[in-house]
Amino acid sequence: MRKFEVGEIVVYPAHGVARVEAIEEREISGHKASFLILKVLDSEMTVMVPLSNAGNVGIRELVDDKAIDKIMGIISQREVQIDTQTWNRRYREYMDKIKSGSPYEIAEVLRDLGIIKRGKELSFGERKMYDTAKNLLVNEISIAKGKKKSDIEKMILEAAAGKDA
Repeated sequence: MRKFEVGEIVVYPAHGVARVEAIEEREISGHKASFLILKVLDSEMTVMVPLSNAGNVGIRELVDDKAIDKIMGIISQREVQIDTQTWNRRYREYMDKIKSGSPYEIAEVLRDLGIIKRGKELSFGERKMYDTAKNLLVNEISIAKGKKKSDIEKMILEAAAGKDA
């Protein structure tokens, strides 16, 4: 089991970058267990995760430069077959990718919806999912690189548009 440190910055799937605020022992239903207390940085949300379950829920370290390069490569791909299945089915598939916490799968959602967006206006649900994927990546990469969110968002949008950042 991975060891977490108070103050450490981690990624909590589907919610984004979080700080380990505390590691506390709590009694739940008569059983004592250790919990990670996470403060999601982009919101007021605090999450309690059983320490024994931290790996299963996908809590991970921030991306490094190599991962960021791979993410940008995924976002900039053009020759991608977009599934023509119904929006409901695509929505579930995209939500599963976002919930996975994998920055690569989140980048695929952003790329695919970006390609669809170039051909037609996104529906409200598609737009919301596009913004969620973009914000998750922008927040994580900006913290990982120590750069302003606006600079990272510009870099991502330029990659999505096929321009060199």
